[in-house]
Formats: sequence, structure tokens, C-alpha cells
Amino acid sequence: MKKRTIEIMDTTLRDGEQTSGVSFSVAEKLALSKLLLDELNVDRIEIASARVSEGELKAVQEISQWAQNSGHDQRIEILTFVDGGTSIEWMVQAGAKVQNLLTKGSLNHLKHQLKKTPDQHFKAIEENVLAAQKEGLTSNVYLEDWSNGMRNSREYVNDYLSFVSTLPIKRVLLPDTLGIMTHHETFSFISEVVKNHPQIHFDFHGHNDYDLSVANAMEAVRAGCHGLHLTVNGMGERAGNTPMASTVATLKDFLPEVEINIKESSLYKVSKLVATFTGFRIPANKPIVGENVFTQTAGIHADGDKKKNLYFNDLLPERFGRTREYALGKTSGKANIQKNLQKLGITLNDDEIKKVTQRIIELGDKKEIVTTEDLPYIISDVLNSNTIQKVRVNSYVLTHAKGLQPNTVVSLDIEGEVLEENASGDGQFDAFMKAIKKIYRKKKMVLPQLTDYAVRIPPGSNSDALCETLITWKNEDKEFITRGLDSDQTVSAIKATEKMLNIISN
Repeated sequence: MKKRTIEIMDTTLRDGEQTSGVSFSVAEKLALSKLLLDELNVDRIEIASARVSEGELKAVQEISQWAQNSGHDQRIEILTFVDGGTSIEWMVQAGAKVQNLLTKGSLNHLKHQLKKTPDQHFKAIEENVLAAQKEGLTSNVYLEDWSNGMRNSREYVNDYLSFVSTLPIKRVLLPDTLGIMTHHETFSFISEVVKNHPQIHFDFHGHNDYDLSVANAMEAVRAGCHGLHLTVNGMGERAGNTPMASTVATLKDFLPEVEINIKESSLYKVSKLVATFTGFRIPANKPIVGENVFTQTAGIHADGDKKKNLYFNDLLPERFGRTREYALGKTSGKANIQKNLQKLGITLNDDEIKKVTQRIIELGDKKEIVTTEDLPYIISDVLNSNTIQKVRVNSYVLTHAKGLQPNTVVSLDIEGEVLEENASGDGQFDAFMKAIKKIYRKKKMVLPQLTDYAVRIPPGSNSDALCETLITWKNEDKEFITRGLDSDQTVSAIKATEKMLNIISN
């Protein structure tokens, strides 16, 4: 049986940009447009709303020029409005070829927001679509608040669809604008409109207010819709839109009767780039693209993976350009330790593994996250070996007085050579880092760039609780994280820095 192809329209650059605090630059929009179409292979992208700003106009002009030269002009879409032709003029100026016209999909919105009758609204839509056709533009139409329209004014929706089927419109876009539908409603509503209007191409546009958007997308496809609207990392207003990565995986694994053109192995790459551009961090447990979703923590799971992959599912990390990891913590067992030792090329006997496992459990009880990078230092500490640690912070003095800049004196042991320096800074840790940099300049060595600094304590802790400092470093094109644990925040940061110094020395 021939599979039914589902179009994927990405709206990260339009609806996703409505995430609070997010705004893409012209260069970022152009770069992401190229990546979404050429690398991820989405079918279409919605990149902007008409009439928003001069910056938006410039972005659309540059993307449209690239799209025309690349043969992608029919894959670039713009949200437009029923505004007497102003949006169409903007489209022509921008060089865009496809409009997604925002219209009212519920009688409630029509009456109370536009204060118009259905006939008045339909006439205005017709004028817009015909005017767009004269300019050589392709028209799709959004039925804003369609889900409430199906719940409360179904006759209006049916009249609208019967009317719009007579116009030169390529697609009808059905948004669950407020993210209110259950998966049962989604299947029922989509089935109904597809059955009643088989000549129309329907897209479903979901929102995630009840965390049901992926289930709704799957049910919309099952019900016969022809396309889905998604955003990278589920970005969007309020709780966001239907997320790209988990929806793609769901369709491929649970609906074998359909196919999509998305390149799965590029999902993680695109996700990370969008997160970088927006500062909108990906939750560690977010399906497919989260930092921890391919990490086994419990020792019994790692052991099961050794024995016929007992804890694998169809979401193999390699599908998405990732690898399986084995976390180290208080639930770690021997199997977890061995998996990480294999990665490092380190061999230990059973007694040594037992000691290392016990130390990791102790650290886990203190809430410290242990990484593969931490493992050599734990081994060194547990086995009383100094061969792995090449750099040691021998001593330091931290001073902080009112009215004076903080000052630090530091003594480092670098492979047996003891070096001392002092420095002032904006804070104690800043002073410490400046002293370290002075020492490394003497050695004609360059330190990595500090790109992120985070401190956390266990929930409900007192003022004397252990705090964990996580520092992200960038060394050329590679990023890595080091962690320190101490009751003093500055000291924990120094411990994290000491780990970094040893990583770059190996």
C-alpha cells in the first residue's frame, strides 16, 4: 500500500518567535531558514508576520531572495491579515510568494473581535485572495480559534469551509489556537471536516497548553489531515507549539501508514542552534533533544543493556545524531562504572571498581552530579594516586574588604612546578581567575573561555548547605562542563576550575 505523505510546516521563525523574550535577528532568520529547508528538509517554513517592523521586512526580503535563487520560493510562507490589501502590498515589497491569511474560525471571535457578520467576513476574505492571485501570490487561510469554532459554532465553520472551497486557496490551516482540544476531539473534528470537504488540503496547527499537542498531532494525522505545523523545541506563546522532534519520532514509530520528509539525524543539531540563538534553554528531560534523555542512571539498566539491550526502545540515540550515556550517581552500579571506564580506556580490578562505586554513591547522596570527566579524579582520590592529576591548587588566600577590590593570592603546582601569582578582580572568583591567567601566561598557555556559570543547592537546604557550581568552558570549538562541590560557593568554583585545568592538560 502506498504511504500517505504528510507535509511538515515549521513555524519556529513566526509563531515560535512569539515565545516571551525571543527575537531573531535578520542573520539568524536567514541561517535557520537555510538549515530548516536544506538540512532538516521540512516541506515549508513560516518565517514572519506581515507589517510587523522594518527588521522583519528586511529579513523576509533576504530570505525570499535566497529562496528564489534556490528554487524554494513556494516553501516560504508569511502570516498576513484581512486588511484591505496592506499585507499584500507588504508581501510584494518583501518578495514573498505564499500568504497564510489569518481569518476567524469561530463565530465568537468574529462577533466580538471583528464585530462583523459571516457574510461581511467572507466578502473581505474573497477580495484579499483574489487580489493576492492578481499579484501572483499563493494563498492559504488560517481559521483562528477553529477548535472553539467546532465546539460552539460548527454551522459557521461548515459554512466557512463550503465558501472557501470556491476560492483559489491551496491549503486550509486549522489551529487549536488556545491548546484546548483532547486527542479524542482532534480525531473527531478533523475526521468530520476531511469527510465533508474531501477536496480541501487541511493542515493542523497545535498548541501545548495541556501538554497534549503531540498526541493531538498524531490523532490529526490518523483522522486524515494532510499537514502539521511544528516548532523546534516546542517554542511558542504560553506553553508553546507542537514540538518538532518528538512529533517526528512519534509519526515515524506509531503511524507506519504515513511518511514524512524530515531528516531525523539533523533534529538535534537544529535544536541546539535554535537554543543558542534564542537563549531558550532545552529542558534536560525534553524528549529526543534533552541532555539526559539518552542517559541510563540506574545500574540495573546499564546491566540490562549489556544483556541483550533489555532497556532499549525504538528511540535509539543514533537516529538523532546522538549517543547513549551512562550516568554516575547514587543509583549507579558496577555496570554503569564499567561503561564509563570503557569510554575513557581505563581498566580497574573488581576491588578498585567497588571503591570507586562507593565514592560515587557518597557524592550522589550529597546531590553532586558525577560525569565521565569527573571519573579520573574520583579514581585518583580513591586509589591515592597522583598520576592522573597534573595540576593542583596548592593554596590560595581570598580577601574581600569594604571599599576595596577583592584580592587573591594563588599557588599552583603544574606537573611539579610551583607557581604563585596575585590579582584583584570584581569578585573573589574573578580575582582568582585573573591570578590563574597570569600563571598560564608565564607558561605561554591559553585558558578556555568561561561561557556559563551556575550555582545550585539541594532544595530545602540551610545556609551552610553544600553548593554545586557548574562552569561551562569553550576551548576552540569544543564545549565542556566542570563541577565543584563545597559549602562555600567560591571554593566550589575553584574546585571546578581545578578540574578544567587538568582536562586541558591531558
